[in-house]
Formats: sequence, C-alpha cells, structure tokens
Amino acid sequence: MPMSTAFSARLLPILPDIADHFGTPFHIYDEVGIVEGTQALRTACEREIGRFKAYFAVKALPNPRILEILRVQDFGFDCSSVPELVLARQVGAYGEELFFTSNNTTTAEFEAAVGEGGAILNLDDISLLDRLPVVPETICFRYNPGSRRTGNMIIGNPAEAKFGLTHAQIVPAYRRARAMGVRRFGLHTMIVSNERDWRSFAQTTAMLLDLAAELSEALGIRFEFVNIGGGMGIPYHPEEAPLDLTQMIAAMREHFVSFEARWGYRPALYVENGRYVTGPHGVLVTRVITRKETYQTYIGVDASMSALMRPGMYGAYHHIDVLDGAGRPTEIVDVVGSLCENNDKFAVQRELPRADLEDVLIIHDTGAHGHAMGFNYNGRLRPQELLLRRDGRVERIRRAETADDYFATLQCDPQPLHTRQDVS
Repeated sequence: MPMSTAFSARLLPILPDIADHFGTPFHIYDEVGIVEGTQALRTACEREIGRFKAYFAVKALPNPRILEILRVQDFGFDCSSVPELVLARQVGAYGEELFFTSNNTTTAEFEAAVGEGGAILNLDDISLLDRLPVVPETICFRYNPGSRRTGNMIIGNPAEAKFGLTHAQIVPAYRRARAMGVRRFGLHTMIVSNERDWRSFAQTTAMLLDLAAELSEALGIRFEFVNIGGGMGIPYHPEEAPLDLTQMIAAMREHFVSFEARWGYRPALYVENGRYVTGPHGVLVTRVITRKETYQTYIGVDASMSALMRPGMYGAYHHIDVLDGAGRPTEIVDVVGSLCENNDKFAVQRELPRADLEDVLIIHDTGAHGHAMGFNYNGRLRPQELLLRRDGRVERIRRAETADDYFATLQCDPQPLHTRQDVS
C-alpha cells in the first residue's frame, strides 16, 4: 500500500537531499512508524489477552539498528540460524527473549542456541530431541495440522509443507520430552503468510488451545504459552484493506477465556511477526538511468532484483511513485533493473506518471523481505540501508556492498586434499 500519510510527510520533503547526499539506490526505514505500530500491537494484546510476548522475525529485516529499536519496545526475536542468534544477542536479547525455530537443524546450531544464555527451542521434529546437547527446561514443538486446516495462497496445503509434527506425532513428542526432564512447555504453529483475514488467526488460536487441552488431558502437562507464529499481512495494493487488529484480538480473547474457564489458567500468547512490524515502514528509493522504447516502454533504474526480489520471484506487487510526479501525464511502463534476467522487473505494464532520466522512484513496502532477500547474481551489489530517525535525522545503518566485499570470500586457504590417485 502507499506509504502512510505521516511517513510521506516526514520523508518526501527531504528525499531529494537524502538521495543527493547518500546516492541511490537505498532502502530507508521510518523509526516513528515502526515504534507506533509495535506499541499498538503490544498494548492491544496485553489489554485483551493478558500475558503476551511479541518476537520479531529477524529474517525479515536483519539489521542491528532496527533490532535495537524493537528491543526497547520489549520485543524478543525469532531466529532460525546462528547469524540471526548472534545479531539478536548483540542487542542484548538472551534466554527466553529468543525463540529459536529449528528447520532441518544441525547439532552445532542447537549448541549455539542453548549457549550464551540459551533460547526457547521450537523443535520441528521429534527426532531432534536426540540432537540436543543438553535437556532444556522449556521445549516447544511446531505443529502441522495437515488436512485439519488449510493454509492460504502463499503457504499452501499444510500436508505438503516440510514444517512441523503431525497430529499423530504431537502427543508422543511431548511425552518423550517430559520423560527426558523437560518441565515447561509451549506449542507453536504457522499456517499462513501475509494473511489479512483476522478470522484465520482466531481459528489458529482456537486450534492451538484445543490441542493444548488435548495434550493436558493426555499427559497432565501445563502450557506456558501458545505461539500462533507470524503471517500477519499488510496491504501491498492501494485498494486492499488492512488486517483488522481489533476484531482479531477480540476473537482470540474469547478462546483464551474459554480455555481458562475449563483449565483454571491462561497460557501466554506469543506471536513472531516480521512483515507486519516493519514492512510498511520502509521504501526502496532508486533513480531512473534509462528510458527505452521498443515494443513497449521500459524505465530502467539503478536498483535491480538483487535489492528487492519479491516482484521478480513471484510477481509480488509493490506500489511505485515518481517523486514530484503529481500532475504529469501518465504512461504504461515496465520498471526494470540491470540483471540479465527478463524477470528483473519491479512493475509490469504499470500506469505511472512519466519518468525521465534522473527522476527518483519510490518503491513502497520494502521494510521486510527486501534487503534481507538480496543476492549477488551478475555481480550486482546490494544497496545501503538508511534510517529516518524520530528527530528527522537520517543515518546510514548499512553501507552498500563493494566489489571488495563480493571478492572477499575468494581469499581463502585452499586446504588441498591429496587423494590416493594424486600419490600414485
């Protein structure tokens, strides 16, 4: 969706100076928008649900300056790799402030997760209990409901997903964890991605609480929390409605109240959002470097798919504005980068105000899964990241990659292996 009115008012008057000073392309993030959004989520959930913890999905925007902002807002961090754990610990998150969701995880990764103050372990399979270097106090399992639920268009059919334990596996998994010495338990699932229908999250809450009741009845265990995962969506298209947070939380509250009435306690609600927290509060700023007229009109910019993969990868829509383009005649164009791939396009046959050389384009909603999904095909280098501070200052929080960065891993110890054939 287009930038919020407040973000536009803060950014657009100074954007020409920012582009001249830092050069293009760059992603720029809005501190005020991130803080206000996180406060609204946390306040509403704590008021209606009670015990609540939000974990930011580090994969969405793995920049320590952003993590510092979220840490001040009492967010924890959802991690799925050792580098993500390192980033989160660098900003002071330890122990239950970290949620480590395993996915085809090695013993070495589990050792990193339980070291340096530990983390909540969210296991993807019962067999992973054998890989744990120590028996933790708390264990969570990721549940895959299979045919009991349908995912959305992005996640697809849960029964075809590689994630999580089946319904038949879930009781044996908790039974075995308890027998190993685990004393505190959580329950996790993730059914949808970029979902804006609040009813989906209410259904997921009900499903997890029903499963917690089933497990409690079968094993006599009490659940510290249920984690409905991420997947809360944002409206990328201008005409789309946002997720109705008020309706969602009210419906979820009813399920928690019913559970408490039956079992005498209320588990905490955990969520692990990325896109919902930072997605609308970032834009990719790029400059027009070519106009090409062939069978159609191409607007070439100095960013490419390596700076924002989503449109080229699966046709995702990102709104685009031409800075100071209001009042210009419009035209139908493709907005393209410089990769040797025909899908290196930010927009296909999009109606935009006419854009000429040196004009600045603003590509919206890149605050999540933008820079983080970057790559180096064709030797293209990932752009810098900037932060628009509360007081109007703009800081560079990640420099652009250089050719030296690209070639750095070629400087290595060859460690030759002498085989029997070499000796003979």
